[in-house]
Amino acid sequence: MNFAITEMMETIRMVQMENLDIRTVTMGINLRDCADSDFEKMNQKVFDKITTYAKDLKEVVEKTEKEFGIPIINKRISVTPIAEILGSATKEQAVELAKTLDRAAKTLGIDFLGGYSALVHKGISKGEQTLLDALPEALSVTERVCGSVSVGSTRAGINMDAVRQMGTIIKEAAEMTKDQNGMACAKLVVFCNPVEDNPFMAGAFHGTGEGEAVINVGVSGPGVVLSALKRYPDADLGEVADIIKKTAFKITRAGELIGRVVAERLNVPFGIMDLSLAPTNAMNDSVAEILEEIGLERVGTHGTIAALALMNDAVKKGGAMASSYVGGLSGAFIPVSEDNGMIRGIIDNALTLSKLEAMTCVCSVGLDMIALTGDVSPATISAIIADEAAIGMINKKTTAVRVIPVPGKKEGDIVEFGGLLGRAPVIGVNPFNSDKMIQRGGRIPAPLQSLIN
Repeated sequence: MNFAITEMMETIRMVQMENLDIRTVTMGINLRDCADSDFEKMNQKVFDKITTYAKDLKEVVEKTEKEFGIPIINKRISVTPIAEILGSATKEQAVELAKTLDRAAKTLGIDFLGGYSALVHKGISKGEQTLLDALPEALSVTERVCGSVSVGSTRAGINMDAVRQMGTIIKEAAEMTKDQNGMACAKLVVFCNPVEDNPFMAGAFHGTGEGEAVINVGVSGPGVVLSALKRYPDADLGEVADIIKKTAFKITRAGELIGRVVAERLNVPFGIMDLSLAPTNAMNDSVAEILEEIGLERVGTHGTIAALALMNDAVKKGGAMASSYVGGLSGAFIPVSEDNGMIRGIIDNALTLSKLEAMTCVCSVGLDMIALTGDVSPATISAIIADEAAIGMINKKTTAVRVIPVPGKKEGDIVEFGGLLGRAPVIGVNPFNSDKMIQRGGRIPAPLQSLIN
């Protein structure tokens, strides 16, 4: 009995004092059977299927949240990559379908709907090209729809023709929402090695290996980890890793419990627990501050990658002990605009774009929620994407780019995005261009690591 009371009190403390929350409960929905040569029929089928499968999602999540006393911040939906069902649809019809997805999300009271996506890491089909052409407008005229594009993988290499297009698409999306500081770009991720069961936005989609519907959960606990480390200021690094591992175990158990309850109540299979530490702008809810508690004066200084590697590995080990169904991205997110410690690091000139790229080698995603100067060229954005994709391809891991070239802003300006997206200092890019490389196009061949059969 004493053990049970102790555990309950610990969970209460983590929720009330340390910002423990379930960041997202995401329902994945298969839309392949909605494909139809008649666009109007397909459009209606998509709306009907989403609003049928997820009709109780919001109500069940909110009831579970109150019952267990653990905040669930977002209710989300991921769908089959929309490019796979477009067929011979036109660009205008693809934009119309995005509006339908947005309407479904609003009807259900869902925060975000992901899956306005295309997987073009080896080639681009007709439907995929249509989606790419529609992306800037689709993300500009919708509020809750998120998109992603896979441009590379370890098995296929990097499709540099797609990379080149993405630089232009991101610039166009920023210009179309310049009155909102380029907000459309905050809903667009460019991937290498994307996973099929990611519950986090903007990159979630319901992959080809998934069933008809599934519940995936993403838990957030930087504040809990930071608080645990503060209680052991003199621990050596091996002990630090052990503290993080044990804390991640507890966080994961809480998240999986919530996910399984929601799945059972919705009569949908439970999918995976994503272990990713996802920061917010709340005080003491920062991945960067965990690294600084380990011993860095400011995130970005020498030792940052070692500290991040230690933390990421410990989170994975603890989470893997807590759940047999770990999936998604599962590591540490370093979104600049959503992490007060990251913002401080950039303002203090300790953290740079190059250092963030290097940190990608040992963490979950990559260059995430980074505001760039408004005059950055499409080719430079493409080159940034190519660098991140190369890191993912060679290291057999997921990497991603979510950058926002903010129209009219220069290096050092602070841009407000609001809500979970936070605020970000604008970062400058290398003044030398990569135009010729990007214009070459073609495909960077798959590395030797791909030959594993």
